[in-house]
Parts: sequence; C-alpha cells; structure tokens
Amino acid sequence: MIRALVADDQAVVRTGFVNLLDTQEDIEVVGEAEDGAQAVRIAAETRPDLALLDIRMPNKNGIEAAREILAASGGATKVLMLTTFDLDEYVYDALAAGASGFLLKDATFPELLHAVRVVADGNALLSPEITKRLIAEFVHARASRQAGRPAGDLTARETEVLTLIARGLSNAEIADRLTITDHTVKTHINRLFAKLGLRDRAQAVIVAYELGLVRAGGDARARDARV
Repeated sequence: MIRALVADDQAVVRTGFVNLLDTQEDIEVVGEAEDGAQAVRIAAETRPDLALLDIRMPNKNGIEAAREILAASGGATKVLMLTTFDLDEYVYDALAAGASGFLLKDATFPELLHAVRVVADGNALLSPEITKRLIAEFVHARASRQAGRPAGDLTARETEVLTLIARGLSNAEIADRLTITDHTVKTHINRLFAKLGLRDRAQAVIVAYELGLVRAGGDARARDARV
C-alpha cells in the first residue's frame, strides 16, 4: 500500500487528484494540504510514502516543502512535483532539492498513477516534456555559471556510466553498451552516487550536464530513469 499526501493550493485540482488516487487498491491518501507549510506539518504527522506537491504554493512553495519533508523523513518520504508549467524555472531547483519525479498537471490518469508508483518505489521519473526542456533551457544555463563542479574521484568507467545515465539508458542498456553485467552496472552506479552525493538518477543527469559530460540539446533521450 502506497500512503500518499496531496498538496495543491487549488481545491478543485487537489480534490481531483485525491479522488483519482483513491480509486486504486494499492494507494491510500493519508492527507491533503492547501499550501507548503501545511504539507510539511501533515507529512510529519502521517509519514507518507509519497508526497505529491504542487511546485507553486503560498506560504511555503513546493521546493521548500520538499526539502523539509525529505530532511524530516530522512528520505523515507519520496517527492513527486506537479506543475502546469512545462518551462517552470523551478524545475532544476526542485530536483536539486531531492524531488524524485516531475510531472505536468495535464498528464493522463495512467501517467499519474505510473509516476506515483515509480517514485514511491524509490526510482526517479521525469516526464518526457519536462526532461527535454529542463536540459535544453535550464541545466545548460545553470551549468555555464558554475565554476567547474568537481567530479570527485570517479574512475573512467564510473564517468562512462554517468554519461550513459544522462543519455537516458537503462541499466540493461548500459550493461549491453559496456559489455558488463547488470550487477556490475548497479555497483558502478552505487559508487558514483556515493562519491558525488547523489540521491537518484534525476540528480545524476543534472550533475552530468554540470560536468560537461553531456551537452544540452545533444542526444539525451527523455524517458523514465530507474535504478
């Protein structure tokens, strides 16, 4: 059972999401919030598996709420961000804050359910539209202002794996490309995540662009990313 918290300042939108999620046997909505501050408080009380947060809310926005919820739960509560804006300037900051997924509010019901289940299961998910625009419009611009983020002590193979993650390859595809086993791929991913202080593949994509391993507008494929 996935225990979910839904936070959106628009009552109609919030109620719609709650009603949709409540139709599923494996999802239970344990709380609703109309702003970020309330979301943080309810999350502390209910300890949900997943917090579905609107990125733009009064009193405390979704990014601030996500950061506090993740810190208070020690990462046990996963965060899926929602927005009506596919060019939202806060997309990068939401992912950097630790959000595991980002979805447009006009996503279909099956897409929403898929996102909730993927993120609650501890994986990362970005809608194709968000991924493409995030990379093209924001990550590259932010990276160009960075004074060269250190790559830690990544080995050549770990750097290779990080680059392939940013290009959208799954673990199986990375294993096939590098002619190694899935287990070895997971080992490389765990090690490079530890060295760079990463939570998930969404953050790995950001770091790969900041390090210049992949260029904005290049051949990165927008897709779900799962560990």
